[in-house]
Amino acid sequence: MDMDMETVDLLVFGGGKGGKTLATDMARGGQRVVMVERGMIGGGCINVACIPTKTLVTSARLLERISRAEEMGVRGTKAAVDLGLLRAHKEGVVAGMVDLNHQQFLSSGMDFVLGVAEFVAERTVRIKLNDGGTRIVRGDDVVINTGTVPRVPAIPGLAEAEPLTSETLLHLDRIPEHLVVMGGGYVGLEFAQMFAVFGSRVSVVHRGERLLPHEDPDIAQAVTEVLRDSGVEFHPGADVREVTRGPNGDVTVHGADGTRVTGTDILAAVGREPVTRDLGLETAGVETDARGFVKVDDRLRTSADHTWAVGDVAGSPQYTHVSLDDYRVVKANLTGGDRRTTGRLIPWSMFITPELARVGMTETQARAAGHDVRVARMPVKAVPRARTLRETRGLWKAVVERGSDRILGAALFGAEASEVLAVVQTAMLTGVPYTLLRDAIIAHPTMAEGLNNLFNSWSE
Repeated sequence: MDMDMETVDLLVFGGGKGGKTLATDMARGGQRVVMVERGMIGGGCINVACIPTKTLVTSARLLERISRAEEMGVRGTKAAVDLGLLRAHKEGVVAGMVDLNHQQFLSSGMDFVLGVAEFVAERTVRIKLNDGGTRIVRGDDVVINTGTVPRVPAIPGLAEAEPLTSETLLHLDRIPEHLVVMGGGYVGLEFAQMFAVFGSRVSVVHRGERLLPHEDPDIAQAVTEVLRDSGVEFHPGADVREVTRGPNGDVTVHGADGTRVTGTDILAAVGREPVTRDLGLETAGVETDARGFVKVDDRLRTSADHTWAVGDVAGSPQYTHVSLDDYRVVKANLTGGDRRTTGRLIPWSMFITPELARVGMTETQARAAGHDVRVARMPVKAVPRARTLRETRGLWKAVVERGSDRILGAALFGAEASEVLAVVQTAMLTGVPYTLLRDAIIAHPTMAEGLNNLFNSWSE
């Protein structure tokens, strides 16, 4: 093995956001870098997650807007989903980003390898190349970035029912007549509303008594009402115990409480599991937790020397923007700095229509943590721009610490919420008081202008 072994400065195992950014950056800096990827050039976000799903969300939003065209003075508009065109649109966006990533890899000077890798010793992998042959590569430092895949729980009958996942649903060659969604998280809800707009009957079966249990009840209720208006049916409190397939191919979900929901297709949207099996992690001295995620410290170091993990596989919050920050953490620690994952302010957005965007604490969390808080709450219809957009659904909410006037968190449910949230997050990062946003001169009419009114709308 030693005779054929190549040694490099950095070996990146998996080409997700954090890994590919680190590999590109370090290669451009003159290091010898090998990045090995099984096949999804650019990572899961580009190929089977964020980018294709948000592309389809955009199509659903357009269809929904056209259905309301007469409200805005436009008549005679007819629109229908053409699945072939829809898939071509999605695949075109993905292909463009894959090509852009591939060109960046090549121009960086890295050695980009397509193949299946397995650890054969500490910091050493055997790569079975996709086009044939084998390579053995050892890195002075190794970064594991193999990501996650949709989890299909071991529920009796579910595997036999051939459930769709967030990845396989993207390649479906038909619009389901009746889609049953298992799970009430943001992935399941995005698909639920999307396919309801595309023409499917959609039923969401979820274990909790309400949607979005980590959000405050008022925000969760506002989201639920909007999704119901989109045609999504909900079956709360249904802990699925069995799935059966009938002679006509229909699938039935059976809940422990007696709930029975039958549809033509079932989507398992109940979380993701790490890609850590068959990687030889034990051989490399890399420990995993009970769920299979790589154990890391707050510098993203694993249990093995000079071996790091970033992104979903490291148990980081499962967002591409967090994986990008993981890259910053590892790069700093590789180059003599000291950066950690503690204390990060992580935003997230759910791309339903309208959007839900959140950063920081909820009211419930802030009170539980002992903060003396003031709560600002405002309906989106109070924002002039929302009226010009004819999208007045939603609720904005912010939590402020009494005395210091620091913003502790915000949930924005409404049009363009994910864009406006960045303004609030910036204020939180800089530690300025809420009064800066209340009194800022913000362009009119914009959705961001609503922050002036939000921070004048105290419910207590």
